[in-house]
Amino acid sequence: MTTCTPRAAWINFLRRLHFAIGLFVGPFIFIAALTGTLYVATPQLEQFIYHDALTANTSGEAHSLAEQIAVARQVTGDHLPLYAVRPGMLPGVTTRVMFNTPGLGNSESRAIFIDPITLAVKGDMTVYGTSGILPLRQWIDYAHRSLLLGSTGRLYSELAASWMWIVACGGIALWFYTRPKRRMNNLVQRTRRRHVTLGWLLLAGMLVFSATGLTWSQWAGGNVDLLRAAFSWETPQLKTQLSGTNGAQDLHAEHHAGMTMPMNMAMSPDLSLFDKTRQLAQSAGIDANAIEIRPAKSHDKAWTVTEIDRGWPTQVDAVAIDVATMRIVDHTRFETFPLMAKLTRWGVDFHMGVLFGLANQLLLITFGTGLCVMIVMGYRLWWIRRPTPARYNPLLTLTQGWYDLSLRGRVSVLMIAILLGVAMPVLGVSLLMFIGVDVVRWRRANDFSAARQTE
Repeated sequence: MTTCTPRAAWINFLRRLHFAIGLFVGPFIFIAALTGTLYVATPQLEQFIYHDALTANTSGEAHSLAEQIAVARQVTGDHLPLYAVRPGMLPGVTTRVMFNTPGLGNSESRAIFIDPITLAVKGDMTVYGTSGILPLRQWIDYAHRSLLLGSTGRLYSELAASWMWIVACGGIALWFYTRPKRRMNNLVQRTRRRHVTLGWLLLAGMLVFSATGLTWSQWAGGNVDLLRAAFSWETPQLKTQLSGTNGAQDLHAEHHAGMTMPMNMAMSPDLSLFDKTRQLAQSAGIDANAIEIRPAKSHDKAWTVTEIDRGWPTQVDAVAIDVATMRIVDHTRFETFPLMAKLTRWGVDFHMGVLFGLANQLLLITFGTGLCVMIVMGYRLWWIRRPTPARYNPLLTLTQGWYDLSLRGRVSVLMIAILLGVAMPVLGVSLLMFIGVDVVRWRRANDFSAARQTE
């Protein structure tokens, strides 16, 4: 075992930890940053590609929603349950009539795009989630979340989100302890300065995206939900059970909830009710230019009309309507949400690039590009500094770095690792894998060193 000062021991440990995360997790963070940048960069491209489906006639009087839905039903037939309707509220915008269709994935629906004025069918395609993205961005979103591998692939994005804040904070701490007292202008120091500069510029973004990404994750996300419930940070949910009680809304339902619907009244509701519920909701203050009307799943459930404008100012008010009596039975208003519920909503929408419109897009494109460059710089820095005998040097292992800490330091690191591993299971499992590889390497290095000493 080597001996060194406490400061040198912590520096060596941070350096090896930063290297291990960069080596094993860096590629996953890079892919998440790249696909996330593509996602926020392509709304305008999607609008161009699907222009015909999204654009309606601007001159003339709009037909009722009942008439528009009837036309959509002629396209799909009567065998598909009607899931929701998004009326074209602005001139030149088509109405989306969405059906729950067998064979589609979670949160996907088949949308028929209707011109409100001419009743022409403008498009027929799969749409996804509350954001209503179309096939191009849906593919990018699946790549971003799961590498197109389904539920198993979601482990990759959770891995990236779990480690990104740690590698960011560790890198800043490492810079603080190892920054040179005078400026040097060699290749290593120039590369290091660029890497560190990008780290400082992107630090806040890495923390925000790591936190919001974890709320969507499969394992850590469940613990986040428990934490929100424990501190009453839940988002108020509409009471749709006409004789039931309130619950808690899942802000990320579009990412992991299916849309199964019983083959009942949702199959063929009275189409005139869509116009009546829209009018009643508007009279109750639902005034956004983008709304979604969902018929009840059964006779003991209420219809819902929800604002879906996630820009700024955020409009996500909603009402539940008992269509038997045409009265509002529940109403949620964003302005009355608890502060943490508002921050969660804003964080999610900022992560998706919709909160501040184009400014949000440009900021996230800059961030994603910078993060990719910073990761490449990190690999370049390692490459130009790599020592020839690295695989035989026990000092260059995470295990040795941990052993060199004081007893208090080792116990502290171990306790923190256990707590983080429980809170973020994917991080915990991956950390065990890191340690397993590192222990093997550490033993080989020690065996080699012992063999050289006996020569």
